[in-house]
Amino acid sequence: MQWQGWLTLAGTVAMVVAMARGLSPDLVLMGGLAAFVLAGVVSIGDAFSGFSNHGMLSVAALFVVAAGVRETGGLDALLRRVLGRPRTLASALVRMMLPVSVVSSLINNTPIVAMMVPVVADWARRAQLPVSRLLIPLSYASILGGTCTLIGTSTNLVVYGLLREHDPSLEIGMFDLAWLGVPTLLVGMAYVLVAARTLPDRSGAAELIERPREYTVAMRVESGSAVVGQTIEDAGLRHLPGLFLVEIERAGVLSTAVGPETRLAEGDTLVFVGVVESVVDLRRIPGLVPATDQIDKLSAPRPDRTLIEAVVAVGSPLQGRSVRALGFRTRYGAAIIAVHRNGARVSGKIGDIVLAAGDTLLLEASPSFVRRYRNDTHFALVTLVEGSRPPAHDKAPLAIGIVVAMVALTALEVLPLLVAALLAAGAMLLTRCLTGTDARRALDLRVLMAIAAAFGVSAALEQSGAAAAVAGGIVELASPWGRVAVLASIYVATMLLTELITNNAAAALVFPLMVAVCEASSIPLVPAALVTMMAGSASFSTPIGYQTNLMVYGPGGYRFTDFLRFGVPLQLVLAPVVIGIAAALWL
Repeated sequence: MQWQGWLTLAGTVAMVVAMARGLSPDLVLMGGLAAFVLAGVVSIGDAFSGFSNHGMLSVAALFVVAAGVRETGGLDALLRRVLGRPRTLASALVRMMLPVSVVSSLINNTPIVAMMVPVVADWARRAQLPVSRLLIPLSYASILGGTCTLIGTSTNLVVYGLLREHDPSLEIGMFDLAWLGVPTLLVGMAYVLVAARTLPDRSGAAELIERPREYTVAMRVESGSAVVGQTIEDAGLRHLPGLFLVEIERAGVLSTAVGPETRLAEGDTLVFVGVVESVVDLRRIPGLVPATDQIDKLSAPRPDRTLIEAVVAVGSPLQGRSVRALGFRTRYGAAIIAVHRNGARVSGKIGDIVLAAGDTLLLEASPSFVRRYRNDTHFALVTLVEGSRPPAHDKAPLAIGIVVAMVALTALEVLPLLVAALLAAGAMLLTRCLTGTDARRALDLRVLMAIAAAFGVSAALEQSGAAAAVAGGIVELASPWGRVAVLASIYVATMLLTELITNNAAAALVFPLMVAVCEASSIPLVPAALVTMMAGSASFSTPIGYQTNLMVYGPGGYRFTDFLRFGVPLQLVLAPVVIGIAAALWL
């Protein structure tokens, strides 16, 4: 190996150490890639080819598709039934991992994880579970599910293509990989269930606030709503974090003892007390609308409105006057939903509340309200509540149809994933399932930069000869120890490479070495290819080896060491399973 190889290996180790110390992967990988270019290890074109890579662009398009589904609430009702209301972490993991792994065995796991990350994050908050104990298992479930069929992941198809190119007479059936994949999936899920509590609890800075603002909010059950006839428990209104249902008004009768088995009726007014984040959750439940009649008189369509917090300024003309006397909606084009004053919520009918300086008003209005009144002397502070626009539930079937069409076109190989994802993203915009602003906001640039840079680092490892030298050395050491040891060395070499470079590149690099060693050791090529497929997807110990790991890295608040601590034991558990079953069946 020449000096370029040694330099690339040293640089890669330095990047791993930097990320292990908590530095952002996108900055570390981009910095390392720039150093490789300056050293002449890799050309500029190859270094930054990741920015035009189909995988990275597919992830970007899928972020937009996922946002379209989210903005319409398309998966809310379905996932609420599937995910349910788990009482324990183990129950939550089973409810999440089983369907994800099954779907991932038939569909590329990248779009699944892209759509599930925001859903699981919201679900974790409602179930009062740390999202950091659910997102790594989400990624692992999608990876393990992809090892159960030939079409489960692109790595399998890459290896199969190389095998057919080497010997067109060799065939691998759709479910041949299941002999290894299904046991691996079951063992992997068992490990996650046992070890999940060792994952860190990083619930976020929001929980460190001493006393968040609480509001009293009244919501009305619309006619024809899906929640009519459901109990409080079944409608998902009992376990919203930071929110408490204090009373129900029905036909003029007020009930304060609201049990979980109370059934909802058309026209019920539900009075909640809670923080603004949970008020946002209420707005995502179809059939519930703010109970004030002023909401219906706003000119902006409801799906275009958002929640805004505005603080009444000292000397404002709002001081000392009731909301009704002010004609607030007519004057400002916004409806007051709730009022917070001096660390306490203000109850009573909104129209009767007399406003005072320092009151925080929770408004429903067009986002343009912020632009118009941010510098107005009537308000001391005006801020938009992020993610508070109510879903366009009427467009939910359309959004789901777009996703189903995208998946079908990809699964039937009518269109490549990138083309199908771009068409789906465009369809989301054209049908107004989401706006251009929402689409731009959905793009997680840190994830996309890290994925693109990872391809460049992979190219540097390949072109410098470092990757081939490492893989070749491992395989050669095992040859004298017999066929099982050779099979194990193929697995280990591929597994180590897939943690440092992309899974497809790792499998492609090991394949020619695997063929040479198998021919020298009289090992059948098909079983060895199946083992290579399994190892190519066995990326559990670092966030940079597999796209889905990178996709959950930021939203879960993880550090590089979290993957090492949780993933390395899983690697040690799964490797003997794959090698042992393969040896027993085919050697």
